[in-house]
Amino acid sequence: MTQTLPTESELAEVADVTSRIRASISTVLSGLDHAITGTLSTVLAQGHLLIEDVPGVGKTTLARAFAKSVDCSVGRIQFTPDLLPSDVTGVSIYRADDHRFEFRPGPVFANVVIADEINRASPKTQSALLESMQERAVTVDGLTRELPNPFLVVATQNPIEMEGTYPLPEAQRDRFMAQVSVGYPQPRDEMAMLDSHDGVDPLAFVEPVTNTAALAAAIAVARRIYVAPAIKQYIVDLVGATRDEAGLRLGASPRAALQLLAASKARAAMAGRNHVLPDDVKALAVAVLAHRLIPSTESRLSGRTAQQLTRDIVARTDVPISARDAVPHREAAVDHSRHQAAPTA
Repeated sequence: MTQTLPTESELAEVADVTSRIRASISTVLSGLDHAITGTLSTVLAQGHLLIEDVPGVGKTTLARAFAKSVDCSVGRIQFTPDLLPSDVTGVSIYRADDHRFEFRPGPVFANVVIADEINRASPKTQSALLESMQERAVTVDGLTRELPNPFLVVATQNPIEMEGTYPLPEAQRDRFMAQVSVGYPQPRDEMAMLDSHDGVDPLAFVEPVTNTAALAAAIAVARRIYVAPAIKQYIVDLVGATRDEAGLRLGASPRAALQLLAASKARAAMAGRNHVLPDDVKALAVAVLAHRLIPSTESRLSGRTAQQLTRDIVARTDVPISARDAVPHREAAVDHSRHQAAPTA
């Protein structure tokens, strides 16, 4: 299948949509450009996002601010140890008056699903999200139901307070396209937060700045971004290096390569470019790869994290292409037939 590259007007529309969402989120949380960029890149790449950080830094607020900035359906699930899979996916209720079962959809049937403190639920309940994140569908009582489009899971978890929690299985972590951390604010941003939150809730004033149709159009544009063969080779080299890294017990999966490619295309589209640069891959490599990796015992004992190991791999992996070589040829159409399917999430 041959598709044309995005036009300047299409790229301008993507930049406009994402900049409006960014500005809307920034009215609630200041100084989080890195986290907001990771969020928007994941959204345009049709992935799912894991926000992991200490309590009180705005993980849930970031998720809610994004959801309120888009005129779409939102489902929020507060994960607790007693949460059941049916509380996530929905349940069939027997109606005695007409002797039939009626399906009541769960909160997962929404465009944006906020999974708050996802690691507090049991693995059985966590697994209720696996099919929806992978297939964008839910099977209940033998019947498969499609989820809305676009569909995004934004999950939060606290890495510090681990008592009474269940670590996410590797299969679950691998389905999240990216993991971002909010981090502590800079003093000036914390001062701005004190002013904006003094006696009011800024979230209450957030209004939608775009809708699902515009978001779906931006996603379609991001899919058509050109990726030079050497850029793809660079992604393969990065992912392969994680599998050969002595400091890692588990490297990145092929799904990670697909998702790094998709996220890089989304970042390029946000920047108004019709092609991916090596800098796009570098900027997203830690967010997309690190949460899938398992450091070796020696690395853990020495205090080396998966993020640090990923940065080391990026630093020493050669970029086999110049910025000029990444630009597509002047032909109007590019063959994307081998990678136009929605990225595995």
